[in-house]
Amino acid sequence: MTAKEKQLEFIKEYLKPLLKKHDYCINGQTWWKEKGDFFIVANLQNYSWNSKESVDFCFNIGIALAKTLNDTLKKRPTVQDMTVYLREGAYLPADRKTHQFRNHNGYFINSSTAVNDFAFEFKKDFEEIILPQLEALKTLSDCLKYFEGVPFWSDQLKKAVAENDLL
Repeated sequence: MTAKEKQLEFIKEYLKPLLKKHDYCINGQTWWKEKGDFFIVANLQNYSWNSKESVDFCFNIGIALAKTLNDTLKKRPTVQDMTVYLREGAYLPADRKTHQFRNHNGYFINSSTAVNDFAFEFKKDFEEIILPQLEALKTLSDCLKYFEGVPFWSDQLKKAVAENDLL
C-alpha cells in the first residue's frame, strides 16, 4: 500500500468517523461545526512535494464568523472564510509538537507507516488535546478569550467581531 493510499484509509476509517461523532459536517477535506455566530473549521492541507511513497500534511484549524462567510446560504465555511487560521501545532503542547509521525511541517506517512500506529498517535493529538479545546469554544466571547494571547489572530478576531457588530 502506498503512503497516499494509507492516508486515504486513515481519513476514511478514522478521521471522518471521529469528526462526524463530534457533529462536524464535511466538504472534501474541510470539516466544520456550526456554533451560532461562528463555525469551528478544520481543513486538511496536503503539501505539493508529496508523492505516492511519502505524504506530508497539516491541518488549518480556526474560527469562521457566520456573518462573513462567502457562501450566501451561510452553511458551508471554507478555509478562505477563516478569521482565525492556525496550524494544528499551535494547539499542541511542546511535548506533542514532534513525534514519530509529526515534524515541523505537520504529520507524515510513508510507505512503511503502520496506519494503526499513526492513528494511535494522531488520537493523542486530536482527540485528547485539540478537540477538547475546540469543544470549549461555545460563544464568541469564549473565542476572544481563547485566542487573546495569539499574536495577529487575536487582533484579527477582535476587529472582525467589532466590524460585524457581533458583541
